[in-house]
Amino acid sequence: MTDRELVRMALEARAQAYAPYSGFAVGAAILCGNGVVYTGCNIENASYPCGICAERVAASKAISEGRRDFSALAVAGSSAALCTPCGLCRQFLCEFAPRLRVLCANQAGAFEEHMLSELLAAGFDGASMA
Repeated sequence: MTDRELVRMALEARAQAYAPYSGFAVGAAILCGNGVVYTGCNIENASYPCGICAERVAASKAISEGRRDFSALAVAGSSAALCTPCGLCRQFLCEFAPRLRVLCANQAGAFEEHMLSELLAAGFDGASMA
């Protein structure tokens, strides 16, 4: 799976987004160690805290299928700016893959790579509770 293919899958997942309030559709695709990719889209709710981001949808689908070996995540928004995971998603992903490669894409598919540890410096993890 190439980075470009993973970004393409995130762009395709974005088409399923339910974003009637913000109008900002996001798609995500997370690659597991076995080569399987899980996708997700953002799902808004009139009660804003009830919504869920595309990244957590994709990761939750994988986790519910027994996968926790994430190697890369692509996230694509619906603007000319590169889309990065929000703070909540960064913390969520840190629980499972602190060394995750994150491909941040825009609506046209242009992207750049970051490490999750770079996007969430000093994240809270299990060691923080010791």
